[in-house]
Amino acid sequence: MRGQAEDKSNRLGRLWTDPALRAGLALALVIALGCVFNADGAFFKIGTHRDALRQASVFGILACGMTLVIISGGIDLAVGSVLALVAVTFSLLCIHWSWSPWLAVPLCLLLGAACGGVAGGLTAWFRIQPFIATLAMMVFARGLAKTASGGMKVSTAVQNPDGTYRYVDVPAVFRFIDHRVLDGNLSMVTVIFLVCLALTWIVLARHRWGRQLYAIGGNEEAARLSGVPVTRAKILAYAACGLLAGVAGLCQAAQEQQGDPEAGAGYELTAIAIVVIGGTALTGGRGGLGLTLLGTLTIGYLEKILSINAVPEATRLMLTGAIIVLAVLAVLAQRRRR
Repeated sequence: MRGQAEDKSNRLGRLWTDPALRAGLALALVIALGCVFNADGAFFKIGTHRDALRQASVFGILACGMTLVIISGGIDLAVGSVLALVAVTFSLLCIHWSWSPWLAVPLCLLLGAACGGVAGGLTAWFRIQPFIATLAMMVFARGLAKTASGGMKVSTAVQNPDGTYRYVDVPAVFRFIDHRVLDGNLSMVTVIFLVCLALTWIVLARHRWGRQLYAIGGNEEAARLSGVPVTRAKILAYAACGLLAGVAGLCQAAQEQQGDPEAGAGYELTAIAIVVIGGTALTGGRGGLGLTLLGTLTIGYLEKILSINAVPEATRLMLTGAIIVLAVLAVLAQRRRR
């Protein structure tokens, strides 16, 4: 009897430390909370779920890039600032300077990739700790965004040489990114997120570079001795993270119809929370994109439930911090059992 009880306890423990089950339980718990605290039935309306997916999509795009970096054993604190820099640049090019989106979009994505690549180079070439390198990039990119925008939001109000303002139309590319498909039930930003998720999953699951990232995160020195191009693979991971932050910046600017130099503040913490809830180990070497989707839905619905119930911003931040701690504790429990 005692042995059966111990076996049952071990099975329950393994179930709890299973990443897929843990992510699924977290999402189920959040949905249950929404059903209980439904704000007079608002949670049961299709518009609430549509908006939750739309709002979570920018976080999900950032989480795709963060997953690549964390699997390689790193961290990227600059994604929120890179998002703001790209949003400001995109708005300047398209709204104020009337550039063609065929030029503006690639340039903005290249800017995001360059920011990530510089942070990756500091980490891989100069052996600076990822926390320090990306913290420096976070501060630099935020300062650059404020400098480029003059410390103001880049909106459709364009200043004339004489100091007066004129209003211009929202660019067509902004309207395209922000429009809805399937009879208005699915945002294009959500479609962009799903495309980013699929492409990143293919890279991790099917491409040699993805296997190299797992090897580096598991044991960097062993990977180097095995012939893995560690420096190149790590720089590419950070560059890809910056590129995806650029995609998120385009979506953020289109949704807000402006470039805000203060946008994205704290988004890096949300992206990390999504990745950890999805089962990716912060120590690197384990994880994947499949459960990042569940993590995105969990955080997205939690934010929406708190919003419709008018929960203050301070409480939301505290809950996000508590979720990160709980997710990390679950990962540590998984490692001890192994």
